Amino acid sequence: MDANQVGFVHELAWEEIQEILGNATKIKPRRQMSVQFSGGEPTMSPYFLDAIRYARQLGYNSVQAATNGIEFAKSKDFCRSAFEAGLRYAYLQFDGIGNDANGHRQVGNLFDVKLRAIENMHEAGIEIILVITLVNNVNNDQVGPIVNFARENPKKIAFVAFQPVSFTGRDEDITPQRRLRQRYTLAHLAHDVKKQTGITEPTRDWFPLSLFSTFADFADLVKGPEAQWGMVSCGCHPNCGVGTALMINKDTKEWAPVPAFLYVPGLVQDVRKITDAGRGKWFSNFMLALAILKNYRPFNAPKSLALLDLLKKFDKSFALSGEKRTREKYGASDPNRTLEDALKRRSDPWNLLFIAGMWFQDLFNYDFRRTEMCIIPYATQLGEISFCAYNTGIGWRKIIENMYKNATVAEWYKTHGKHQIYAKGKSVELQTSEHSLRVNAADAARVRTLNHDVPLTAAEEEKARRKVAWEAQQAAQVRQVYEEMVLKKTSPELVQIGKTATPEEEKVPV
Repeated sequence: MDANQVGFVHELAWEEIQEILGNATKIKPRRQMSVQFSGGEPTMSPYFLDAIRYARQLGYNSVQAATNGIEFAKSKDFCRSAFEAGLRYAYLQFDGIGNDANGHRQVGNLFDVKLRAIENMHEAGIEIILVITLVNNVNNDQVGPIVNFARENPKKIAFVAFQPVSFTGRDEDITPQRRLRQRYTLAHLAHDVKKQTGITEPTRDWFPLSLFSTFADFADLVKGPEAQWGMVSCGCHPNCGVGTALMINKDTKEWAPVPAFLYVPGLVQDVRKITDAGRGKWFSNFMLALAILKNYRPFNAPKSLALLDLLKKFDKSFALSGEKRTREKYGASDPNRTLEDALKRRSDPWNLLFIAGMWFQDLFNYDFRRTEMCIIPYATQLGEISFCAYNTGIGWRKIIENMYKNATVAEWYKTHGKHQIYAKGKSVELQTSEHSLRVNAADAARVRTLNHDVPLTAAEEEKARRKVAWEAQQAAQVRQVYEEMVLKKTSPELVQIGKTATPEEEKVPV
């Protein structure tokens, strides 16, 4: 939430954090749990590291943080502390390539901050996911440069998550003109990737994220009923998200879209049949290898990619050869993983770069069926609530934040003081701006020209509304003066309703 916008602070106490994290693990049947700390900016919480450590102790398989990266960029020690506490993934806010593409955040050197954050977090063992909110006719021109940036840095970037804009919060009062102009869909994303990079075919290479559940079901079969945890699955509605993947050699940068050399529809159909057959572990693995071979298109694959490399990828991702064996061979991926485990898993010469789009709902495209199938709930003091139900309309966010607000912004500042604020072009002080990432110089230097024939933000729309109201008021005043001075019209007399007392009647006898 934006405390300055709503005028109050909703900050969780340590006891509330413990209760919320604990309640989620008690839901039956038990789930393989992931948690993402968000905000605001979660690194500003005094309990950030403690919350990560506590989540790990409870058995959360994947502990994540959605962050602007400033604290991670400022300090390597902070990155190491976060990793040692149990942070596995950082969902890094990433608006584009170059400081101009990040200029709307009003931080002078924000792109340099992002690059430094990636360096520091990768060195500490934290995996990085770039997260980009896309607004049509505002920053969708950054799709290609961001995908190319990830493709050029396969040792450090393994996932790019695009999020088409959702008109919630301040944007729920959006005008129809701006909404139609800025609406961005998953179809837009698939076509922009093709148009701006030449990578992938929109109708061949993109699939619903829920397709992943087919392989999760197979992994559960192979691990057997004695496994402590099931595989993380993705059972969201097909309209919630889509994705594709590139196989990239980390050293040579040789690459190809996975659906170009692996016939995904056929493989999914075969894996479902193998899973439904319910055979033993090794026979099922053997059948999976045959299914991969059947659907493999070697002439479309990177030349240096061997079929064995592809089979190893499946084993590494789903632990098909057994938890103990994959731990020894590839490194652990559970909550107890160490820096050595992270480095061991990174030693794989091939990076499977996922490019995904997750389209959250707003009042203008709300679908209750999607809400029913939601796999990203908010954990709150009142229980778990679907992501879109929490954020959309006069919904749960406003209710819960008002119920559990701590203080007004003024009271909070008086008690806790103000943290460092970066705005109006102020730069973040970094120990160094040096990095080893490959950045396209032309993309970084590009200055965009945005068409302002309609307002671009809620703030600009509000400013336009105030201007129209002020101009109407001025016009009315000018009209009134014109009628009185030129047309000699007299102002309408005020008509008193009811009897007005005379001075004599107002006198009270003594």
